[in-house]
Amino acid sequence: MEILRTPDERFAGLDGFDFSPHYSEVIDGQDGTRLRIHHLDEGPRDAAPVLLMHGEPSWCYLYRRFIPDLVARGHRVVAPDLVGFGRSDKPAQRNDYTYERHVQWMSDWLTQLDLTGITLFCQDWGGLIGLRLVAAFPDRFARVVVSNTGLPVGTGATDGFRAWLDFSQNVPVFPVGMIVNGGCHRDLSPAEIAAYDAPFPDETYKEGARQFPTLVPITPEHGSVAENKAAWDVLARFDKPLLTAFGAEDAITRGGERPFIDRVPGAKGQAHTILQGAGHFLQEDVPAELCALIDTLIRS
Repeated sequence: MEILRTPDERFAGLDGFDFSPHYSEVIDGQDGTRLRIHHLDEGPRDAAPVLLMHGEPSWCYLYRRFIPDLVARGHRVVAPDLVGFGRSDKPAQRNDYTYERHVQWMSDWLTQLDLTGITLFCQDWGGLIGLRLVAAFPDRFARVVVSNTGLPVGTGATDGFRAWLDFSQNVPVFPVGMIVNGGCHRDLSPAEIAAYDAPFPDETYKEGARQFPTLVPITPEHGSVAENKAAWDVLARFDKPLLTAFGAEDAITRGGERPFIDRVPGAKGQAHTILQGAGHFLQEDVPAELCALIDTLIRS
């Protein structure tokens, strides 16, 4: 597997982002390639971790306003970059990116850090991967906040997702920063848009971002349908708190909260919410509201 690594200078002086990088190394189970995974780790080390998982095509910059808020409330905050994004390594070929490889990479990362008592906040592909981690290691997770994401099993997709899939596969230049901006209810500043572009010096670094939309298992023929069904079997017995918090302006995941509310025992009686003025990347639109929800869930 050929690996690309974004030069460190691309991350210097980013708007609102002054955190120390941390790195771990995992070994790919198929060909033995070593992959470096980046994460942020802020707050007291003896506190239970809040694990913030981003999706496509963002990176942990998405959580820059969560981190000081949650740390001020006494929480430890861990925010990784998925392989192919942020400061993590980026396989150079699209066919090196599969759903199951991502689950394996992040499973190995999670067990290497030996995180326990986790509160997971997951959005977009952070949910498709993060919820698989919950299913694989339910004893490591204390509670979950599911936000603008799902765990699809080949039963179709929204019109919003199909439009995104078509765009992502046909646009000549993949405009990462503008994509994130388009998924927000508010307008990002030029500096914020540039920060989302920072991990990708040119199109060769974007193979993971290009591939991710095609990996979402929206048809029975997609890979990972069986694995996601097995994960749902675990989630259907998950009785720890699970809260849904979806953005009212997100056409891609609209209605996606219902399967969790209906099927997960831990969702019963929770204060599920639809956040007004929040788009797909609701971390950019309503960070204070989401941090308050996370904190309240932990303290309850």
